[in-house]
Amino acid sequence: MKISMTILLATFSICVINAVATAQDHPTVTAQPNSVYVGADGKFDATPDTALVQFNISAQEETARAAYDRASKAAEQIREILRSNGIETKTAEIGFFAVQPVYDYKTAKRKLVAYRVESSVSVKIKDFSKVAPITQQLADMDVTQNQTLSYTLDDVDAAKTKAVEDAYRRARDSANVIARSSGRTLGDLSYASVDTFENVRVQPMLMAAPMAKMAPGAMAAPTEEFSPQNVTVTAHVNALFQLK
Repeated sequence: MKISMTILLATFSICVINAVATAQDHPTVTAQPNSVYVGADGKFDATPDTALVQFNISAQEETARAAYDRASKAAEQIREILRSNGIETKTAEIGFFAVQPVYDYKTAKRKLVAYRVESSVSVKIKDFSKVAPITQQLADMDVTQNQTLSYTLDDVDAAKTKAVEDAYRRARDSANVIARSSGRTLGDLSYASVDTFENVRVQPMLMAAPMAKMAPGAMAAPTEEFSPQNVTVTAHVNALFQLK
């Protein structure tokens, strides 16, 4: 890891400037005599606390009313799936809702053949043991499509604190090295700036079509016995220390 440093001593001056891996501009700091300015990156790998299940409802019928009714019936099935698994229905969020005509373009003059009702739904699940049965029951429905599962971190503040602590420790260690190398002792912190970033690595499980129904216990769910991928939170700390 490259570090930007400026050391000003009574008898000489050293200036070392390098780019930080995050490619962000450093804050402008007025250099002071007998001081050392350092920057360092830190990170913390946090265990996700939320499973995010996203999918589409797509119902097609000859009339707009029939398509709407079928989509409404599917929505009630979804609410029942959530209730049967102990999930409050209000945790399901609608992303969009659309009614659109479906045309047959095989002839020169397009022909209206049906209407399709589509909507996107996302559900946050805190109890990971419920992920497998819910995703399976949703996939068994004939009107759900494009189901994805990803893991996220809702309570990110504690992870940010850990990442900042790691970055500050690295910055102070680097400043200590410079102080010792110049025959000085590291003094008090006189300035610091902090930036944090959430690097959520999402690798969704895609189910484009309904899964075949299987007898209970016949085969483990795709997510069963696997651990959710960690969420990495990073921080960058710039710090100015006095030299004794």
